[in-house]
This record gives sequence, structure tokens and C-alpha cells, in this order.
Amino acid sequence: MTLSNLLLDIKVILPMTVLIVWGCCLLLADLFIPKGRKGWTALLAALGLLLCLGLTISQAGWVASGFNGMVIHDGFSYFLNILFLGSGLAGIALAFDYIKRMDIERGEYYVLLLFSISGMLLMSQANDLIVVFLALELLSIPLYVLAGFARPRVESEEASLKYFLMGAFSGGFVVFGVALVFGATGTTNLGAVINSFNVGVANLPLLTIGAGLILVGMGFKVAVVPFHMWTPDVYQGAPSAVSAFMSVGAKAGGFAALLRIFISAFPGLSTELTMVLWTLSALTMFLGNVVAIAQSNIKRLLAYSSIAHAGYIMMALVPFGNKAVSSNVISAALFYLVAYALTSFGAWAVVIALEKVEGEGLSMDDYAGLGRKYPLLAASMAVFMLSFTGIPPTLGFMGKFYLFRTVIEGGYLGLALIGVFTSLISAYYYLRVIVIMYMRDGEPVARKEFWVQFTAAAMAVLVVALSLAAGPLLGMASRAVLTKF
Repeated sequence: MTLSNLLLDIKVILPMTVLIVWGCCLLLADLFIPKGRKGWTALLAALGLLLCLGLTISQAGWVASGFNGMVIHDGFSYFLNILFLGSGLAGIALAFDYIKRMDIERGEYYVLLLFSISGMLLMSQANDLIVVFLALELLSIPLYVLAGFARPRVESEEASLKYFLMGAFSGGFVVFGVALVFGATGTTNLGAVINSFNVGVANLPLLTIGAGLILVGMGFKVAVVPFHMWTPDVYQGAPSAVSAFMSVGAKAGGFAALLRIFISAFPGLSTELTMVLWTLSALTMFLGNVVAIAQSNIKRLLAYSSIAHAGYIMMALVPFGNKAVSSNVISAALFYLVAYALTSFGAWAVVIALEKVEGEGLSMDDYAGLGRKYPLLAASMAVFMLSFTGIPPTLGFMGKFYLFRTVIEGGYLGLALIGVFTSLISAYYYLRVIVIMYMRDGEPVARKEFWVQFTAAAMAVLVVALSLAAGPLLGMASRAVLTKF
């Protein structure tokens, strides 16, 4: 390997490399930061993310592959890397005051957050199934620890153990699937897999089973039915700041891998897998929304909401084998991920503002009177509930509009109608939150913590403003596909 090739390899994964090095240095620096001053660790972590964000933006429009084609930098990874790094900044903002209030302020929190984000960055750039698995583990292992960060609370420890066991179980499916794909094609490189299929040297039954096992493994990560069982318990037991980051980062990372793998390597299997994806999407949308109706705990409600939205994003994968709409599939999924991320972080910010020690303040009844006592916070929550439902003028409405349009263009009108019907079901429990806030009497107590309040307000403004000017964001998502996928 020449020096120029080595430098190119490093440049391809430069933001991720810098973030990992920064995290390791931060782990050492945290040893010298006093216990009551861990805010400095948060500040340094945010600076690291901003540095990586600047490096990522500086690589706009650049396309290259490294490490013998195992990782790739293109428009798709560029778009998602910005989303992941922005999610990290939002995660730090939500955790800054929350972990102090819950008496779990330790510098390792922010280091683990950085390591998890580095796994997400690698996931978006993975062009080889082995790298996908490595990225999956790098993304997941810090989250297992973060889910149990509120020890010795039993709920937090239980959430960590459940997430770890289910994550390890799903990882086994991914590894087995990768092994079968390698056995069927003789390669794990995504481009080489499709080439072996096109020239007819792949073992089709073995390849189909391998692709199915990978879908099962990644299905656990993005929480689609029937691989969703861990989600409500983990979201409820984990610290709310961790649940907020998990609901966005882990889901976006999982869908980054699914989009890259299925559209780059498995389009020839669309005949065998389309109905499977159709069924998973429909079941996830239906079950997530129906079960959410029965929830009285706001964290469990948001957990089932995240399951339902995984079903909506899964809709984009259904026509993955149709070359006429494949670019629209990716851009619609990316657009929806941004809409979901902004809305989800905002909703969790309101939850964190009202949560008290020992899990109090999480009942739906605790939101009674919020509109009268904290009008701005209630207005923000109302915006997020409307966005989740898909009611204009919110970014969630635009996301569902583009998503349903893409599915219809792909020839799956029935699935789009199921999406519309389940959105109507979701209106019941989302609007119920608004009714409780504005039409019931109560004395809620919200924490006046700057970063939590700022995050809620900023996300509410972005959700509305970007819906009124969605063109540039959709254009970015479309260019992400055109810049070599």
C-alpha cells in the first residue's frame, strides 16, 4: 500500500477517525475534571462533534472509496453523517441538565455517546457486509451501557440487560446472514454481490436466505414487528435522554444499512423479498399505532410511536427492486428520517422537562394543565404531536406525503392506503396528548433548564419552518442519491 492510498483511505473515514480519537482523548481528560464539573466534558464532546461536522461539510460532493472498496464516501453517507452528528449534539443538549438532575452525571456518558455516533458514521459508509456488522456492534455496545446508566435503578439495569440480550441475538442473525451471502456469492462486498447475481454465478436460494437473515437482524435494530419486543421496556427503563438518542440514532443507523444493502446488493431478490417487506411494513404500522392507544406512560407511548414510524420508513424499501423509483425511494426515506428525528428529539425534550426523579412525571395525567401553566412548552408538544400524526403545516406531513407518493409510484397503492389508515388511528393518541394539555386541569411542574427548553423550542420551529420550505431539504435528499449510490 502506497502512502497516497493510505491517505485516501483515512480521508474517506476522516470524520469517524477524528471522532474516535477525540472520544479516547476525552476519556483521559475526564479523569482530571472534578465530579461536579462534568459540564466541561459535555462541552468538549460537543466541540468534537462540531469539528467532525465541519470536516464532513468540507467533503461535500466528494465521492471516493477506501480500504479496497470496503467503505465509501458519497452523497448518501454525507447526508446521513450530518444527521448523525446533529443527533449527537441534540443528545448532549438533552442530557446536559437531565443527568445532573437524576444524579447520574458521569463523564463516561458523553464518551459512550461519541463512540456510538462513530458506529453510525461507519454504518452509513459501509460498502461491505463485514464492515456493516462491525459498525452495528460499534453503534450498539455503547448504547447497551447507556441504557443502564441510571444504576442502581432496577428499571435501568433491566433495560440494559434486555437491550444487550436482544442486540446480541439479532447480531447473530446478521453474522449468519453474512456467512450465507458469502457462501452464495464468494464475496461480502456489496458491489461484487450484485455482480455475481447478474452474471448468474450466485446460489439464489442461499443468497435469499442470507438476505432474509440480515433483514431479521437489522429488523431488531430498527424495531419492526415482530422484532420490536424490546423497545417499550428499554425506552421506559433507560434514562430519558438515552431513549431520545436511541429512538433517532439507532433507528437511522439501522435504516442506513438496510437502504445501502438492499438497493446496492439485493435488487435482484425483489421478487422473493418484496412481499416480506410489504408485510413487515404493514404489520409494524398497524401494531405500533394500535397498541400505542392503550399506553398511559408517555415514554411507552413514544416507544410504540417509534415502532409505527419504523413501519412508515420500511414502506420506502418495498419497491427497492424497481429501478424507475429506486432514487425516489432513498430520497423519500432520508427526508422522512430528518422529519422523524426533529420531531422525536423535540417530543423527548418536553418529556425530559416534565420528568421527575424516580420515574415520576411520566404519566399522561401529568400533562394536564400544561397549556395554561407552560404555554410555550405545550405549544411545542402540540407541534410534535401534529407532526407525528402527519397534519400540516408540519414536516411530518411533508415526509408522509413524499413517502406515500413514492410507494404509489412503485405500484403499491394498497400499502399507501394502509399507511393513511394507520395515520388516522395514530391521530387518536397523539391528539389525546393535546387534549390533556389544554382541556384538563392540573398543576404540572416543568424544569426550567435552558438546553432542554431550547431544544424543544428549536425543534418546534424547525418542524414548522422546514415544512413551509421543504424544497431545499428534499433537494439535498435527492442530490444525496445522485452523488453516486
